[in-house]
Amino acid sequence: MPLNHSTDKAFNPCLVIPCYNHGSTMDSVLQQLAAFQLNCIVVDDGSRKETADELDRLTTVYSWITLVRHRQNQGKGGAVLSALREAQRQGYSHGVQVDADGQHFLDDIPRLLAEAQQYPDDIISGQPVYDESVPKSRLYSRYITHIWVWIETLSLSIRDSMCGFRVYPIDVTLQLADRVPLGQHMDFDTEIMVRLYWQGTQSRFIPTKVIYPEDGLSHFDVWRDNLRISWMHTRLFLAMLPRMPSLIMRHFKDETHWSQTHERKGLWGIRLMVKTYRLFGRRAFNLLLYPVIGFYWLTGNRQRQASEHYLQRLKNYAADQKLTLPAHLTSYRHFMRFGEAMLDKLACWLGDIKLDQVDFPDKGQCLQQLERQQGTLILGSHLGDLEVCRALGELSFDVKINALVFTQHAARFNQVMQEINPDSNINMIQVSSWGPEVAILLKQKLDDGEWVAIVGDRTSISNHHRQNEQRIIWADFLGKPAPFPLGPFVLASVLRCPVYLMFGLKPDGKFRIHFEKFADPLILPRENRQQAIQQTVERYASRLEHYSLTSPLDWFNFYDFWQLSKPEEQPSDTHES
Repeated sequence: MPLNHSTDKAFNPCLVIPCYNHGSTMDSVLQQLAAFQLNCIVVDDGSRKETADELDRLTTVYSWITLVRHRQNQGKGGAVLSALREAQRQGYSHGVQVDADGQHFLDDIPRLLAEAQQYPDDIISGQPVYDESVPKSRLYSRYITHIWVWIETLSLSIRDSMCGFRVYPIDVTLQLADRVPLGQHMDFDTEIMVRLYWQGTQSRFIPTKVIYPEDGLSHFDVWRDNLRISWMHTRLFLAMLPRMPSLIMRHFKDETHWSQTHERKGLWGIRLMVKTYRLFGRRAFNLLLYPVIGFYWLTGNRQRQASEHYLQRLKNYAADQKLTLPAHLTSYRHFMRFGEAMLDKLACWLGDIKLDQVDFPDKGQCLQQLERQQGTLILGSHLGDLEVCRALGELSFDVKINALVFTQHAARFNQVMQEINPDSNINMIQVSSWGPEVAILLKQKLDDGEWVAIVGDRTSISNHHRQNEQRIIWADFLGKPAPFPLGPFVLASVLRCPVYLMFGLKPDGKFRIHFEKFADPLILPRENRQQAIQQTVERYASRLEHYSLTSPLDWFNFYDFWQLSKPEEQPSDTHES
């Protein structure tokens, strides 16, 4: 049965608070909420007389409260649903669930509402950031629930299913509650999020502080609620089994350009990986790789096909050139190498990879360039992992490296990097397209003696219109023309600085860094500019081809590299949309 979407009505949120014997904290919570000028529906879930009397008093103090009463306690889930039904009756589109015990950082309500207004059909949830007050038993139990939820959804998209600080799209939520009996107690928050995911409602998360006051009142019954939660996970797991085909098919999407594909991991995942890595070490992570990579290999249809396409093209080209490739080049091993590279990133972020673990044939040339203390442009790629070049920090040159990325998470990634390694000299800079403002920013960095790293092997698409594909140029790569972006090469010529190629590879189980001069500076003369650009890109493509033959499984472009976003587009010498 099709669902009514919240976008059918104007965005009109209210607050909903389930209350059970929280009379001592309600006044403080309402005082904080008054600043947001939102009407509030409070459900007295069968509280004792002291709380009931206090709620009666508060309704005379705060005129924007609607009080709903349960004669008997129905549990947190029952109270939230009663509040949402009353909100729907009053014409509200969204309900902001707030706990009555004062744990939530209510100043984040505008952030949740802004996200809800932008994505009105999604459930918006707080993602807890705890201080030292959190009981360790509660913290560890959350991780157990996280794992169960990932299994029940066959997805890592639900980052936290237990936080009671969230915004519900009311119509969609109540349609689900009318069709399916939901847990009414501490199992409610998790179950409704999983079942909303099953029906196609996405979850979005806003990091928010959560505290556990010393005198806080918790209604969590260790035995009873843990049994409820265990039974809930049993129900959800059994209900997930017949849904497995449809859940897996969510990963089988139509081909899109790489820049329109969302990353399959988040910064929260990086934090979790780092904590696990520090606790259990690399060996434990290596064991986890097999089921995790196996899952992504099975469900990542588009990425798997791209891997197989690349490897077959590589083998055909090597055969034509009478070159010998390493044995057992399969898409599964390709995926596994990518997983190992993620662990190598962790080791690099934590400073665990030292220079004596790296084969560095071009060390002398790199030292000479570092000694000049001159702004330098590093032209990289998605072949290999430049993270291993962090080991160059041992060369005792305090050089800051600025990496340009086409993501929307550069600032938050920098924050996580500072948490992991405060001495990190890598700074991510987010860009959406190549343009004069990017050139001005990078020129300042280079004038200050910093290094700038950009990649030259990915085209990008404007976020607004497919027709705005940036200018590209075609160059032979592994025997067939492939599209390369003009932006990095034109930018390199404008910046008038030394340009070096750098590749961090792991061809035989040992790290190897290649550092070679590309131009000093890169000159594109006006009289034969097009020809010079073509030759420059072809020279870059030739070096990329050389190193991909040297270390084939280090190719981390998991999309069809030889076509643009529209399969019907035919290559030409220069393409501009």
